[in-house]
Amino acid sequence: MTDDKDVLRDVWFGRIPTCFTLYQDEITEREAEPYYLLLPRVSYLTLVTDKVKKHFQKVMRQEDISEIWFEYEGTPLKWHYPIGLLFDLLASSSALPWNITVHFKSFPEKDLLHCPSKDVIEAHFMSCVKEADALKHKSQVINEMQKKDHKQLWMGLQNDRFDQFWAINRKLMEYPAEENGFRYIPFRIYQTTTERPFIQKLFRPMAADGQLHTLGDLLKEVCPSAIAPEDGERKNQVMIHGIEPMLETPLQWLSEHLSYPDNFLHISIIPQPTD
Repeated sequence: MTDDKDVLRDVWFGRIPTCFTLYQDEITEREAEPYYLLLPRVSYLTLVTDKVKKHFQKVMRQEDISEIWFEYEGTPLKWHYPIGLLFDLLASSSALPWNITVHFKSFPEKDLLHCPSKDVIEAHFMSCVKEADALKHKSQVINEMQKKDHKQLWMGLQNDRFDQFWAINRKLMEYPAEENGFRYIPFRIYQTTTERPFIQKLFRPMAADGQLHTLGDLLKEVCPSAIAPEDGERKNQVMIHGIEPMLETPLQWLSEHLSYPDNFLHISIIPQPTD
């Protein structure tokens, strides 16, 4: 892969200042102060909120506590989506800190998966990495790795260790010189305006004539409404990791540098702010 290590670092160390507040109907023995945390964009809510959980449990009785879940302005937050994706999709036009409400009751079964342990997060993460490698290398790279390499990927993410993670992940970002890129680009496109959770299709990084496909080419093919305005004025922002990459950016470069640790490009299509 082309070595833009600074980009990889900037993506990894992206943080979102967040204020956690206990839901007003939760029963407490004394007032629950809000809890502030810098959330890593590349991680998962249930992986980095142990301190939040402990903070609020201190003011609650054991019998009033069941599984923790989080909500933003009435929308339950899916823990299996990376934090940065949740923020870009739901809150990118709001002021910081991001205000998240904490619940210990009335788990929304229809909206959220249960997350009883860190093992569940690890299993979800590794299944995404394997799916991405099936698209990129027909699973050859991930299958040639040892169990300890898989574990190192996970531990690097869990413990926020950039070098530990990338020592293994860079193998997943390589490809034979003669191929000029991956087989297919692992991506998911999300929109808040549709019921569909996301769009995911097979898309090659290179056109038949040898031209590199760009982000614009991808959107034109799989989600034309994102960039084709009806009246000449674009109504949407296309966001990855809180930034709007130029539509001319080659997809292969984006896949190598702006993918989340699960090896997918998570692309948010959000309405232009109206301010």
